[in-house]
Amino acid sequence: MKPVLQVALDFMNLKRALRVAKESVEGGVDWIEVGTPLIKAEGLDSVRKLRELFPEKKIVADMKTMDVGRYEVEMAAKAGADVVVVMGVTDDSTIKEAVEAGRNYGAEIMVDLMNVRNMEKRAKELERMGVDYICVHVSIDQQMRGMDPIEELKKVSMAVNIPVAIAGGINSETAAEAVNSGASIVIVGGAITKADDAKESTERIKRAMETGKAVKSKLYKKYKNPLEVFQKVSTANISDAMHRSGYLEGIVPRSGVGAGTRMVGRAVTVRTYPGDWAKPVEAIDVAKEGEVIVIDCGGTGDAVWGELASQSCLRKKISGVVINGSVRDIEDIKRIGFPVYSRGVKSVAGEPKGFGEINIPIKISGNLIRQGDYIIGDMDGVVVVPKENAIEIANRAMDVLEKENRIREEIKRGSTLSGVIELKRWEKKL
Repeated sequence: MKPVLQVALDFMNLKRALRVAKESVEGGVDWIEVGTPLIKAEGLDSVRKLRELFPEKKIVADMKTMDVGRYEVEMAAKAGADVVVVMGVTDDSTIKEAVEAGRNYGAEIMVDLMNVRNMEKRAKELERMGVDYICVHVSIDQQMRGMDPIEELKKVSMAVNIPVAIAGGINSETAAEAVNSGASIVIVGGAITKADDAKESTERIKRAMETGKAVKSKLYKKYKNPLEVFQKVSTANISDAMHRSGYLEGIVPRSGVGAGTRMVGRAVTVRTYPGDWAKPVEAIDVAKEGEVIVIDCGGTGDAVWGELASQSCLRKKISGVVINGSVRDIEDIKRIGFPVYSRGVKSVAGEPKGFGEINIPIKISGNLIRQGDYIIGDMDGVVVVPKENAIEIANRAMDVLEKENRIREEIKRGSTLSGVIELKRWEKKL
């Protein structure tokens, strides 16, 4: 079959989904998927509404059915779905019931292989059971950890004779590769639904599919290098991605605004006594280019850092310093543009007694910070990201940024934040 572009409308409210659906149809999308979050939030009326508005398009109901296959397929088909999605990890009896119901009610069955251990083997079994489509799917949560569906797609598309779909972080750069790797249906979510112009984004992806050549994209990617992402996103984005954790309470920027404030790097940790600046200064010789020195001196005492230490860091291209204590020479530090964050400012310097240690675990504002953890600072303050979770947190922070881009565009078109997200409707009920 000619490669099909399917948009996945994974929204919480129907109003936003319909707006993106309209834009994506204008951009040339072929199939419209009513995403699982939308079905859960709005019910099968969302399928009915999309069927009504786009009678010429194939409507996919992503039911993610795990049980009562006949019942759920019947409901979705009667609501107007042309294709109903069932999970491949479910029991064979559920698959068979879904296939029979599809035949009865004029709906096709797509089986989602998310979390199937052996996708190639399961795809062959599903084909024998009479399903219409196989979907190689890496979930959003799995994408955040860097998983890629393309390799599995290649194996599955060679193993079966029915059309194979792919879903999982596809954008204009990877859509062509997906088609070239055997995908008959390319399912795209965020690269369309988070775009400020969904029509234009759809056109770019369609062009990539039709030409077989990637179209460059600045957004809607999954990254393997956290530093690349942390250079793009804000500490607010990162805090949201970490469920409001990781913030160093009381640590504020001292270097003014602009380039002299922004700081991204991996931690070189220092523990010292209040007012003892020996180990903080020695850490400059330990730190490598791009790293951030993080100093814990108990949040009190005389200054352990100043302009001369900052000059030394600039020469070594160290990214910045965080001080759970005091700094001085603020005017000079602003002038030279070195990122400094501290709890306090004090003109009096301490003494270099040499107590303390470098690159041991420290704790600031209740947050454990170890050598190699990621430290990000901007005008909102400082956050720390544990190194073992950095790839996932980076991708989730980028997802926050991209979603906000779409909301910002909808506000510009004449709404408000509360209006776009239907805030009152989604307030917690007591």
